[in-house]
Amino acid sequence: NPQDTIGCRPMMSALLLVVGLVVLIKGADFLVKGASILASQFGISSLTIGLTVVSFGTSMPELLVSLMSGLQNKPDLAIGNVIGSNIANVLLVLGVAAIIRPLPVRNSTVVSEIPFSLSAALLLGFLANAHLFSDYPELSISHVDGAILLFFFFLFMLYVYKTSGANAPPVREVKSAGTKLRASLLILLGALGLYFGGQWVVDGAVGLARNWGFNEALIGLTIVAIGTSSPELVATAVAAYRNQTDIAVGNVIGSNVFNLLWVLGFTSTIVELPFEVVSNTDLVVVIASSAMFILALVASGNNTVRRSHGLLFISFYLAYIVYVVLRG
Repeated sequence: NPQDTIGCRPMMSALLLVVGLVVLIKGADFLVKGASILASQFGISSLTIGLTVVSFGTSMPELLVSLMSGLQNKPDLAIGNVIGSNIANVLLVLGVAAIIRPLPVRNSTVVSEIPFSLSAALLLGFLANAHLFSDYPELSISHVDGAILLFFFFLFMLYVYKTSGANAPPVREVKSAGTKLRASLLILLGALGLYFGGQWVVDGAVGLARNWGFNEALIGLTIVAIGTSSPELVATAVAAYRNQTDIAVGNVIGSNVFNLLWVLGFTSTIVELPFEVVSNTDLVVVIASSAMFILALVASGNNTVRRSHGLLFISFYLAYIVYVVLRG
């Protein structure tokens, strides 16, 4: 019966969403556990692990969604996914983590990593709008722009590598030959859990949204952005709960840099992404959220994102979502 099939679709989407969330939570738990063990075994700081290993794992859904969207000639979804995810990372993810546990931030992060993330957003805004000053005013993120974004991404990776020994814990003597193997396996399983869990969350959420009559542009800026940020949300929340605050903060900052420079850079080197002027408003929100992050740290007096800041971040995020829905 066709009516039964139609009626089953929302149920299947809801089931996919729930299963995806369960896999996400377990994957995040594995990833944080494995990353923590690896950091102690190799004498690498938790912040570096958060900026690299955890960020790479949690950015997989954004990479997949943006790349597939670009190849399917849906540039608005490819760009909106990244911009929306970065807004969610700071305002929603950091907000939730700060409510779970206040997040102290290292001085080096305040003066280096956060400004780098902010600069990446400004660079993207400049490249996307550069054609306004040419004879061909059609806005886009071109193949050359993608190469420039990737260049700055590799500079960031070089910086992380050079500073990876700073504030690192002493190397622990391995009591079991399988300790590092176990940590690597946990990271691999965690990354796979985040990858597939993120995909199922996005697919389930999009399926529900379409059944409720929302258009694809609105889905891209809200449901898909939140869905692809769910690995960051869960991994950061779990890290905060486990008092691995360096991993929590490093994951958010690293994911934002990965999204802007790696995900959009890699995607646009393969397929040029037309850029709509209206997306500049969302890009301004990315920049403003990073500025709010810095202001919160300065206002705290000791470089800590407090619970009150977390509540403020989430309030601003809800206001942004309302604005996007009304605009959409």
